[in-house]
Amino acid sequence: MDKTVEPAPCILVVDDQAAVRDALRLLLKSAGYAMVGADSPEAAIGHLRGQSFAAAVVDMNFRTDTTSGLEGLGLIDAIVQDAPGLPVIAMTAWASIDLAVEAMRRGAADFIEKPWQNARVLAVLQSCIELRRTRREADRLSAAQALALEDADSGFIAISGAMRALVEDLRRIAGSDAGILLLGENGTGKSLIASHVHRWSPRRDKPFVKIDIGALPPTLFESELFGHVRGAFTDARKDRAGRFEVADGGTLFLDEIGNLPTELQPKLLRTLESGEFERLGASRTQRVDVRVVAATNADLASEVAAGRFRRDLLYRLNTFVARVPPLREREEDVLPLARFYLSHAGKRYQRNGLSLTAAAEAELRAYRWPGNVRELAHVMERAALLSQGSEVAPTDLRLHDGMTANAPKLDALSLKDAEAMLLRQAISQHHGHLQRVARQLGISRQSLYRRMEKHGIRHDEAVD
Repeated sequence: MDKTVEPAPCILVVDDQAAVRDALRLLLKSAGYAMVGADSPEAAIGHLRGQSFAAAVVDMNFRTDTTSGLEGLGLIDAIVQDAPGLPVIAMTAWASIDLAVEAMRRGAADFIEKPWQNARVLAVLQSCIELRRTRREADRLSAAQALALEDADSGFIAISGAMRALVEDLRRIAGSDAGILLLGENGTGKSLIASHVHRWSPRRDKPFVKIDIGALPPTLFESELFGHVRGAFTDARKDRAGRFEVADGGTLFLDEIGNLPTELQPKLLRTLESGEFERLGASRTQRVDVRVVAATNADLASEVAAGRFRRDLLYRLNTFVARVPPLREREEDVLPLARFYLSHAGKRYQRNGLSLTAAAEAELRAYRWPGNVRELAHVMERAALLSQGSEVAPTDLRLHDGMTANAPKLDALSLKDAEAMLLRQAISQHHGHLQRVARQLGISRQSLYRRMEKHGIRHDEAVD
C-alpha cells in the first residue's frame, strides 16, 4: 500500500554556537519538528534560497559583533525580503527592550531571551506557525471567494482546490463557444455550474435555458428540443417553440444527456453542427445560435461502445470535458455550503440566526455525503426544522437515520481517509475536548495536533 508521509515542519535556526544549535535540535525533535542549522547570516540566506521553512529562529549577535544586535537586524531584513511571510523569532542573550522593539519593527514575529525556557520556545513557535497558516488560509479563501462567489445567493461555493481548479478552467473556456460536457455524480451541482458558465460568457445577457432529458417522457423529446406546429400530434393545439429556439443567442443546458434516445441523436448532432432544425410537423428550416453545455453521470464512452450513444455526437459535445468532484472530495466546501443552506432554510421557516455547534461541524466533515450537495441541502433544511434553539447539534442532523448503508466502511477507505474519519468521529464523540480525544486514541496531544494539521482539521472545530 502506498503511504504518503507528511513532512515535519522544518525550523531554520541561525546561531554561531554549535551547542545552542544542538540543544534546540533536540528540543524541536521532541516536539515533532525538523531543524536546519546555520552558523552565520550568509549560511542562513543560502538555506532560505534552497528550502522552505515553517519558521526561523535567529540569534541577534554573531562573532563579528557580540552586543549590538546589528547583524541579527540585518539578517531579519534579508529574510523579510527573500522569504516574505516567514515567521522570524529573534533570540539573544543581550536582551533589551529597544532591541526587541527594533527587531519587531523590522518584521520579527516574537522575541526570546537566552537562556530560554523550553515551553516558551515551543509555545512561540506553535503560535507563529499557526498564525501564518491561518493568514494563508484566509488569503486563499478570500481569493477563492473572489473567484467563485460572484452571486452570494446562488450557493455556488468553490473554496476547495478541486473546485477552484475547475472554476479556473471553466472561466477560461466560457468566453468561447466550445461545447462543454460536465461529468459527475448525481447531486454535485452540475446545473449550477452550467448557469455560471453562462454568466461568465459573452452570452450572459441572453437566455439560459435548461432541460432535464432524464425527466422527459420519450414521446416529448423532439417537441421539447425543437418545438412543434399545431396539429403535429394529438394535443398539439398551437405552435410551440422548443428549447433551442428559446435559447437563441444564449446557452442551452442539456442535463442527463446520456438518456437521449438513439433515434433523436442524429437530429441533435445536425443542430449542433449547423445550428439548423425544423419544428416537429413543420417543413421550414430554422437557424439558431446556441452554446450547448451538457451533463451526465453516465459513462458515455461505455455507452458508445455498447451502441447506445453516437460517437460523433459525443465528440461534438465534449470539446471540453470537466469532471465535477463529489462532495467527499471537496472537504473545504462542506461547512461553507452547510452554513449557506442552513441560513437559506432558516429564512424559509422563520428560523433566522441558526448556527452549527462545533460537534455538528465535526460530524458534517466526517460524513461521506453519498448524495453530494443535494443531500447536504436536504440535511440542513431538516436540521433547521428540528433544532430546538439557535444552535444545530449533531442530533438535529440525523445523518445516520436510515442511512447506515451509506456510512463508509474502514475496509473501503485508504489509510489516510480512515485515520481522518476516526479523528473526526472521536472529536465529535467528545464534543471537541482534545485531551479526551488524545486519551481515547492512545496518542499524545502533540501527536494529535500534528495529525489534525495533516488532515486539515482546524483547531476551531475543537474545544481544547
